[in-house]
Amino acid sequence: MSQVSQVFPGSRVVHPIEQESFRRLRARLDTSHFPPLTRAVVERVIHSAADLEYASDLVTDEDVLLRAHAALHAGAPVVADVEMVAAGITRRATVCRLKDAASGPGLTRSAHAVRLAYEQVGPGALWVIGCAPTALEELLRLDAEPALVIGLPVGFVGAAESKAALRESGLPAVSNVSEKGGSAVASAALNALLYHPVPQADQAAKTARAETAPLTAEAVSAAKETS
Repeated sequence: MSQVSQVFPGSRVVHPIEQESFRRLRARLDTSHFPPLTRAVVERVIHSAADLEYASDLVTDEDVLLRAHAALHAGAPVVADVEMVAAGITRRATVCRLKDAASGPGLTRSAHAVRLAYEQVGPGALWVIGCAPTALEELLRLDAEPALVIGLPVGFVGAAESKAALRESGLPAVSNVSEKGGSAVASAALNALLYHPVPQADQAAKTARAETAPLTAEAVSAAKETS
């Protein structure tokens, strides 16, 4: 008997291999005690790394995730520290300014990229940092007013320390305690919020706003191309 792909909200079709992977994950680890968005983030991060230890290593808060989820689905910008993080985020365009950045005295290229990205997006963005601790450190120096910081850089130098500083900052965040992390797990945490369904009342309001909003030049152009 052939397997049938599962359809998620937003027309996301889940491949049978992914379905089976999550089934095996849940057979080995009980995640039912987590609240919904926390569970979604924990499971998808574990799935991306095949590392069950993230269940106790990740640090976040359901109320923080609820507000970040609302901001994300309302169209808040998403910033990635490196192209590998950006490539792992599906169903949403991202800002990544690493190609435009340059290192200088006391400034890494990753830190400069954060400065450039903030100049572009301003406050209220979701920041996804999965590579460079210096990118996270630079973000903490800015008055960025983020909707969420997914701070999961990896490495033996500065990674754990930068994530501890993120937690101490009081900013809305997803982080982890250990030195591990990386692009795959950072993008997975953001994808968990993207894939999680929007409450029906919120979706209805979002649809109504979209129907009454004036068309942008980009939307007009896209409509002409498809007509």
